[in-house]
Amino acid sequence: MLHLILPSKVDPLVNLMKVEKVPDSTYDMIGGLDQQIKEIKEVIELPIKHPELFESLGIAQPKGVLLYGPPGTGKTLLARAVAHHTDCTFIRVSGSELVQKYIGEGSRMVRELFVMAREHAPSIIFMDEIDSIGSARMESGTGNGDSEVQRTMLELLNQLDGFEASNKIKVLMATNRIDILDQALLRPGRIDRKIEFPNPNEDSRFDILKIHSRKMNLMRGIDLKKIAEKMNGASGAELKAVCTEAGMFALRERRVHVTQEDFEMAVAKVMKKDTEKNMSLRKLWK
Repeated sequence: MLHLILPSKVDPLVNLMKVEKVPDSTYDMIGGLDQQIKEIKEVIELPIKHPELFESLGIAQPKGVLLYGPPGTGKTLLARAVAHHTDCTFIRVSGSELVQKYIGEGSRMVRELFVMAREHAPSIIFMDEIDSIGSARMESGTGNGDSEVQRTMLELLNQLDGFEASNKIKVLMATNRIDILDQALLRPGRIDRKIEFPNPNEDSRFDILKIHSRKMNLMRGIDLKKIAEKMNGASGAELKAVCTEAGMFALRERRVHVTQEDFEMAVAKVMKKDTEKNMSLRKLWK
C-alpha cells in the first residue's frame, strides 16, 4: 500500500530518469551538424555495430563523449538520433535534478543509473547539464551542498572507471559550460572525445529551416534563405520555433498556407523574446 501511495519516495529513479527503448529521432531530422554527426558515428555507432574492428586493431573502444555548446544547438537531438540508429535504449538524466531533488541520494542514483544501463544494454546514458555535478571541485568546507555534489561526482568517476566500453554501454554528456568542468572528468579513458556544437552559420540555418518547414503548407516563392540571413546568432531551437510561430500566424487567420510575411513576423517574435531574455540577464548582472 505504501508503494502505491508514495512511488516516487520508494523509487526516486522513476522520476529522475527518462528511458526510451529506441528513440524516434533520426539523423535526417538534424540540420547543419554534418561534422558532429560524422564524429558521433565514429565514436558511438561504429563501436556498437562493429566491435570486431577495434578488437582486430587491439585498441580500446571510446567510452564517453562530451557534447558542448550553447543551449538549443542540437546536443540532445543528436544523442537521441545515435541511440535510434544503434537500436540502443536511451537513458536520459539531468545533472541538476540529480543534485537538487535528491539531496544525499546523488551517489546512489549514479550507481543505479549504471546498473539500469547494464540491464538494458545495449544502452546509451545521456547526462544533460553535467556541469551541475562535474564542475571543478572546490576547497573542502564550503557547505553540505558542495560536499554532496563532490560525492556524486566521485561516484560518477568511479563508475566511468569501472565499466568496460565493450559492454555495449556508452556515456554521452552535455554541457553549455565546458570551461567550468573538472579536468578529472575530461581525461581520456573517461571522456574520449569532445564535440563542439556552435550556433549555426547562415548555410546551416537555411538547412535547419528547410527541415522544420518541409511538412508545412508553404506559399509558392517563400524565400527561406532570406529568413536565415535575418536570424544571425539564432540557435537551432529558435529556428524551429520560427517555423512553428509562422504556422500559428496562418492558423490565427484561418489560412491553409503559410506566407513569407508569417515567417517574417515569426522571426520578429522569436528574436524579440531572445533579446528580452538577454536584456533581463544584463540587468541582473549590473
